[in-house]
Amino acid sequence: MKSFSFFPEQPNRRTFLKMTAGAGAALAIGNIPAFGINPEKNDALNIAIVGCGAQGRVLLEACMKIPNIRFVAVCDIWDYAREYARRFLKKAGHEPNAYTDIEDMLSKEKNLDGVLVAVPDFWHAPHTNMCLKAGINVYCEKMMSNTIAGARSMVETMKSTGKLLQIGHQRRSNPRYLVTLNRLIKEANITGRITAANAQWNRAVADDLGWPKNAALPAETLQKYGFKDMHVFRNWRWFREYGGGPLSDLGAHQIDIFNWFFGTAPTNVIGNGGVDYYTTHEWFDQAMVVYEYQTAQGVARAFYQVLTTTSAGGGYFEEFMGVDGTIKISENPNITSIFREARAPSWEPFIRQKLLAESIDTSAPKSSAKVDARETAALAAYKLPIVLNKAIHQPHLENFFAAIRGEAKLNCPADEAFASEIAVFKAIEAVDTKKLVTLTPEEAHV
Repeated sequence: MKSFSFFPEQPNRRTFLKMTAGAGAALAIGNIPAFGINPEKNDALNIAIVGCGAQGRVLLEACMKIPNIRFVAVCDIWDYAREYARRFLKKAGHEPNAYTDIEDMLSKEKNLDGVLVAVPDFWHAPHTNMCLKAGINVYCEKMMSNTIAGARSMVETMKSTGKLLQIGHQRRSNPRYLVTLNRLIKEANITGRITAANAQWNRAVADDLGWPKNAALPAETLQKYGFKDMHVFRNWRWFREYGGGPLSDLGAHQIDIFNWFFGTAPTNVIGNGGVDYYTTHEWFDQAMVVYEYQTAQGVARAFYQVLTTTSAGGGYFEEFMGVDGTIKISENPNITSIFREARAPSWEPFIRQKLLAESIDTSAPKSSAKVDARETAALAAYKLPIVLNKAIHQPHLENFFAAIRGEAKLNCPADEAFASEIAVFKAIEAVDTKKLVTLTPEEAHV
């Protein structure tokens, strides 16, 4: 993957307004250059899904509103999940064949255009590489793998086979994120130089996942596919042999946003965390890390936290803080806000161009008491007037299917995703060792 930067020399505001004049409310992303292969434009794509658990169901539901795709196969080692997916698709008019083993599926399904991989992380690389080598394009959920070597092998297989490999960082196809990055930050430069970022994902305490007792997998099946028992099978995310814990499950999405918006991988990371609450988990339930980025505009630092013992703190979001303004963005539009520093030039031109919506009144009740002479003037807050009326995974899946048809480039190909994946692995190492961990440009690319 080539090095890149989203911080080129910025146009001044007068030039930018000329660039966006007449755009009005039409803040759609422009056509993307073609890249891809396979069927005629109007032919239905033959798709299979491997892994029909919670995330697999999310992908299936998002696919139901996408035209011209045909699910011809579902694969899962657990009858309970596989039959749910088969019945769900049958009700939607699909007639998928059902398989327990992916090798069996690939030996019999000879006309697959794409496979969605939503199995536990430690199976991502083996299943993805198997499909790519069979000549099939793959959409794989993040993390790419539970190991750096596994993730690297996926990039290498993608390159050697020439097939498409989209990684499920779905924010990269979300029009709200695309407009924020491309129009507000890169073109309008409303934040000015970004010096810091902040992101979090906090969840309340939750019980481990159970299962219907009459649906338990036989011990020999669990052993064949690498699971110790049903508790591990259902809660694999909390065990080091299978996944990467909360920094992987939740943090990977948001750390990817750091890399994407800064246009580079971090140079180092420090961290802290531990298994502070749960007694049945191997992975830490609290983690806090700080990255350092060397951007074209200078040094920027990014703080990330994931907590699994409280949902407090304002939900899940990514926040980019600049000298002129701050953008707080989330897949949840109710959390998104854009704040203007008092020193910044007027943003009224951007409201007229419909890049920003009218300001939000976030002022506290008036008080005559002066809190601190060093307190900065209150920030004016604005809305982002971009609405996604689709399931949050749908645009990313649409991008994958369009790339198969040769109508688009992938928004998150594996070689670009790898830099974010290794940043997650480095954060995990920093938390485990309580030491500063470095990341070189050579490590971030395959």
